Amino acid sequence: MTAESTELPLAAAFPDADREQWQRLVEGVLRKSGVTEATGAAAEDALATDLQDGIRVRPLYTAEDSPAASGRPGFPPFVRGGRPEGTTVAGWDVRQRQVHTDPRRANEAVLADLENGVTSVWLTVGHGGVPVSGLAEALKGVYLDLAAVVLDAGADFAPAAEELLRLYAAAGVPAAEVTGALGADPLGLLARTGDDSKLRVQLEAAARLAGRCLAEAPGVRALAVDALPYHEAGGSAAEELGTSLATGVAYLRHLTAAGVGTDDACRQLEFRYAATADQFLTIAKLRAARRLWARVAEVCGAAPGASAQVQHAVTSPVMMTRRDPWVNMLRTTVAGLSAGVGGADAVTVLPFDAALGLSDAFARRIARNTQSVLLEESHLSKVIDPAGGSWYVEQLTDELARAGWAFFQEIEAAGGQAAALRSGMLRERLARTWARRTEDLAHRREPITGVSEFPFLAEAPVEREPAPAPVSGGLPRVRRDDAYEALRARSDAHLAATGARPKVFLAALGPVAAHTARVAFAANLFQAGGIETAQEPVDAESMAAAFAASGARIAALCSSDAVYGEQAAAVAAALKAAGAVRVFLAGRPGERREEFVAAGVDAFVFAGCDAVEVLSSALDVMEVAG
Repeated sequence: MTAESTELPLAAAFPDADREQWQRLVEGVLRKSGVTEATGAAAEDALATDLQDGIRVRPLYTAEDSPAASGRPGFPPFVRGGRPEGTTVAGWDVRQRQVHTDPRRANEAVLADLENGVTSVWLTVGHGGVPVSGLAEALKGVYLDLAAVVLDAGADFAPAAEELLRLYAAAGVPAAEVTGALGADPLGLLARTGDDSKLRVQLEAAARLAGRCLAEAPGVRALAVDALPYHEAGGSAAEELGTSLATGVAYLRHLTAAGVGTDDACRQLEFRYAATADQFLTIAKLRAARRLWARVAEVCGAAPGASAQVQHAVTSPVMMTRRDPWVNMLRTTVAGLSAGVGGADAVTVLPFDAALGLSDAFARRIARNTQSVLLEESHLSKVIDPAGGSWYVEQLTDELARAGWAFFQEIEAAGGQAAALRSGMLRERLARTWARRTEDLAHRREPITGVSEFPFLAEAPVEREPAPAPVSGGLPRVRRDDAYEALRARSDAHLAATGARPKVFLAALGPVAAHTARVAFAANLFQAGGIETAQEPVDAESMAAAFAASGARIAALCSSDAVYGEQAAAVAAALKAAGAVRVFLAGRPGERREEFVAAGVDAFVFAGCDAVEVLSSALDVMEVAG
């Protein structure tokens, strides 16, 4: 190869592939697998995946799918990051959350975090956290000129902010060196509590705080635009974006009405979003959020330098499970990675046991070290916008931005964020979104590893000291594992009352090759409801003795369709005669449904069935029988 060569000789020997060629290959695979006989674009569409917000993810993206240019890092529309240097100089801000109510214990946790990789403190104050009067003790020994403090004080944000600013002054920290956030979020508080009786007073107090920060501590942000209340109520990514925009706009209006300049008002806001284990959706959401806010700021007349959104990403509480909580370490690792790649300025990784109560020292250490590995060993912060240029990510960013803007417009048409909360419009919209997602969870179209898939019933429960009860009365707080947690609680109650968990007998029919796949499927399904499995290869003659020996009260037939045709009816009848109160068959019944039902099969379980309904009905009959 000479210096004058412009392409690799080997590559030049092959013609460029086009989309039609790829589609023809897809057609062949789908036809052989029996999925569909579709051709061309229809074959490609068969591999597409539907997300929330009407977004459809295709299996292949090319340069033809790339939307308009997303700009450069640090310049409008800020899709590629709010700063030209990104996080390449010092990494993102590693922000750990503190929820102890005892100031002494909170201080121990704060110091341990700051000594081991954390760069800022997110401190819960007032209800559910340390009292305002204990803030000084909670921050004892903290170098306030080095570590930023972020408050989450709910209704107590004004006195908590006053106390923190006093501590800065008492420590002799120069005003120019003070950094942090006071966390005033009256609309977020309304979403959490449903109480708007003090909203006007709280908005006025927040505006005064903003003015004080601008005058005394320009490195401190007074207001938080927290999208977590809407995410935790079941909202989608676009609904998070829409509600955050509506909240930010409401605060801009109030601040400017109070005499704060538009640029200064923008600089007083910090936006908080959830980071989930869906890495591409999280990356796209953070990029879309910056694009949308840049547009809002532009329309409001803000200068380009003031329109970059400052983002705090928090690993999603909704995705955290109470059973097999160790898997949460994997979820938070992916979510933390996604937040960093998406360009968040600060990232909080919740400890893996956060859903169980107060996190212990081990869980907090793992949460800290998750970010340390991403920053120091994976060097994730050393590349600006590493997802930029991906046709898929750019397209997903564009689609999310459009969906988020559409929802923002709906909220504005309803009178703005406060009006949408008061009227119940937001509650109803988020409830509908969560209802659709609950269906996907129940049918296991959205799997939960360790809960709805691959549960481990023998694992000892992980117990933690109870955490303070959060404020309530407003939007609900949901978790992906809610339905399965209720089923597992019923299993635990059965264990406590009888000394054994509910059990299902898996009647494995025919040779191993015939029944293995459906035995594994059925075991996974029933264990998701806390129902233990007893497996035995049987036929009609040996079935009664095997079922009686298992101690089970319900049974499931497991084999191939061919073997079912030969043995299912006889074995189902024998199971009923042996005392089975409910008999399932693993697989779709097809044309033989009536025959199987007549023989004693009560229900059919298969991929895509309503697992929660199946498991609930199984527990019902066992509790009655017991």
